[in-house]
Amino acid sequence: MARVLVTGMSGVGKTTVLEELRRRGYVTVDTDYDGWVLADGRWDEPRMDRLLDEHADVVVSGTVENQGRFYARFEQVVLMSAPVDVLIERVSRRTNNPYGRTAEQQAEIAEYVETVEPLLRQGATVELDGRKPVDELADLIEGLQR
Repeated sequence: MARVLVTGMSGVGKTTVLEELRRRGYVTVDTDYDGWVLADGRWDEPRMDRLLDEHADVVVSGTVENQGRFYARFEQVVLMSAPVDVLIERVSRRTNNPYGRTAEQQAEIAEYVETVEPLLRQGATVELDGRKPVDELADLIEGLQR
């Protein structure tokens, strides 16, 4: 596959796609979990460096605060995107993360989509519609070559 970074807003389906790719036998890391993010919101850089040094084929996703510093370490940067109403509907019903259920948080999500997603788009090598079925999204990511 390659080293692939999957980025995008909350609710776009990054974790679900990573779970499908893991089921297919790929090494995946969701940096939203397992201590990859330090107290100041940055990735644990030494840990990320070790991961990328040890794996030529890995799919990474998670928090967007400092991904740009790592773009050069990935052969592909995939932006998963979906309309704001889809994102808000998804985050309001997920069970693994309570963020996004309040009106204030939903307004924050809408603002992030407006301000942050265009920045992510600039660094992306591929953009995928997060409304597609997870199998199709995983197939598209799986097909990315070096």
